[in-house]
Amino acid sequence: MYPIRRNRRLRTNAAIRSLVRETIISPNDFLVPLFVVEGKGVKEEIPSMPNYYRYSLDLLEKEVKDLWTMGLKSVLLFVKVPDHLKDNKGKEAVNSNGLMQKAIKTVKNTCPDMLVMTDVALDPYSSYGHDGIVEDGKIINDDSVEVLTNMSISHAEAGADFVAPSDMMDGRILSIREALEDEGFVDTGIMSYSAKYASAFYGPFRDALDSAPGFGDKKTYQMDYANRFEAIKETEMDIDEGADIVMVKPGLCYLDIVREIKNEVDVPVAVYQVSGEYAMVKAAAEKGWLDHDAVMMEQLTAIKRAGANIIASYFAKDAVRVLG
Repeated sequence: MYPIRRNRRLRTNAAIRSLVRETIISPNDFLVPLFVVEGKGVKEEIPSMPNYYRYSLDLLEKEVKDLWTMGLKSVLLFVKVPDHLKDNKGKEAVNSNGLMQKAIKTVKNTCPDMLVMTDVALDPYSSYGHDGIVEDGKIINDDSVEVLTNMSISHAEAGADFVAPSDMMDGRILSIREALEDEGFVDTGIMSYSAKYASAFYGPFRDALDSAPGFGDKKTYQMDYANRFEAIKETEMDIDEGADIVMVKPGLCYLDIVREIKNEVDVPVAVYQVSGEYAMVKAAAEKGWLDHDAVMMEQLTAIKRAGANIIASYFAKDAVRVLG
């Protein structure tokens, strides 16, 4: 008899396909990036990220409420710092009344159960647009780590549940973990950008925060996208230093890295589907070249199928609407 097994039986209709589906996307998978600006009544669309916005604190309240109502329970905060507050030492980053600190408190006061993660890097605060302190045209590691550590403590004091160092400086996870323990923030977690690549997909994000590097590039600290085993080494070191969650960034071009790391580690793995990935789908959909929702869901499913426990994505709200 030929054939005894017909695999197409499990694809016959939508009901059976749903019943045997291996990878399921839900609102619980998403970490929602939010951009915050000074001012009042501000909701600015980011030109290179259609339908994505910067919010002032008063409108951040409404956005957080809307996210919670949709079942989205975790946010990742970024701030757009005015130019006059930028310098080479990140002084504003540790201001207890700074925009990030106020944003944390705003989210927690608005929705106490919302999980708040915070970006820890110097580029939004840097007059050079780099993730660390600059000396003689070089990004200095250890002095930068000291500022990043103080920034993390400031975020924890404001009420952050997790700090998310995105800078790729060596040794910053251990320094931050020890400082959090010393200051009594034993329950404050660390989501480390462990395998963050020097990617060309970050452009719209840098537009959103006005944080493009003022000189050179970020290749002396972000990873070479040609490298695979380096990502495992970086990730294992961060876990040894105290990271609770590790991240691969960007997403779609790095799913082999996601699977490699998932196979090696015993902590949750996050993936950041970055601004360029978002912008490409939006632009192609506007041209009528592809089906926005179908491609979005295919990409998100691929990220989770590769091993992601958490997906940081600008598509979170769009995806939840599709999921119904």
